[in-house]
Amino acid sequence: VPVCPKLGERITQDTVYWRGYKTPVQIKEFGAVNKIDFSPVLPYNYAVTASSRIHIYGRYSQEPIKTFSRFRDAAYGATYREDGQLLVAGSEESSIHLFDISGKAPLRQFDGHTKPVHVVGFLSDKYRIFSGGDDYLSNLWDISSATEITSYSEHSDYVRCGWASKVNADVFITGSYDHTVKLFDARTRSSVMTIEHGHPVESVLLFPSGGLLVSAGGRYVKVWDVLKGGQLLVSLKNHHKTVTCLCLNSSGQRLLSGSLDRHVKIYSTTSYKVVHSFNYATSILSLALS
Repeated sequence: VPVCPKLGERITQDTVYWRGYKTPVQIKEFGAVNKIDFSPVLPYNYAVTASSRIHIYGRYSQEPIKTFSRFRDAAYGATYREDGQLLVAGSEESSIHLFDISGKAPLRQFDGHTKPVHVVGFLSDKYRIFSGGDDYLSNLWDISSATEITSYSEHSDYVRCGWASKVNADVFITGSYDHTVKLFDARTRSSVMTIEHGHPVESVLLFPSGGLLVSAGGRYVKVWDVLKGGQLLVSLKNHHKTVTCLCLNSSGQRLLSGSLDRHVKIYSTTSYKVVHSFNYATSILSLALS
């Protein structure tokens, strides 16, 4: 049955486009989902990190097509490498695990953090991993030797989010509950930029060009110009509760934010106006677009 527009509702191209999205599969996990990440390569499977497991799902699969469960306690933040061959995850027991997507047991284990590691990711050269822990450290690791390259002790609270630049293989950012976002260059021994978000930082991302940075925390989503020394471009306050996650669509023209208020907001990245909104039954903790 076609849905008629509400009285006074504006129907835009975005409304039509986003309403075209359906929910083909609804999956119940055993614990809170802390990360969803799509494989960057065909067939675009996605990894769901929840409780002490990482489940890999196909596009329309109700059941996982693969499970990584070699964790004694909670697993965190499983993230694909850009070739889709490797997956890295943090853990409650402070170690970092690297998996070959076609295997079962970890390929490598990285030890150096002393508290849970919630943040992991690959630098764009594919040979290094960055991490952030509840020990306030942001670390850089070499995959081939499974050794720590650099440890940055610059945050003063838990490091809970991070992102690697797509255009510069030495650049990554981390966000912390100390209200700051730090930009690191692997060629230096300290951060090259600090951005004050004003609230505990739950999520960060860099635009594909590397020139714009987005931070989320409290009820705010903020966009910063990296090329102008971290100048604030816009501060968005469209959620009623803490914003927990961010993502961009593949063209970079739409920014999505998820929140404990059960809403996902979609913004135009030219006007930064909300162009569509999704409502859900429970709080949003993670968000991903293929």
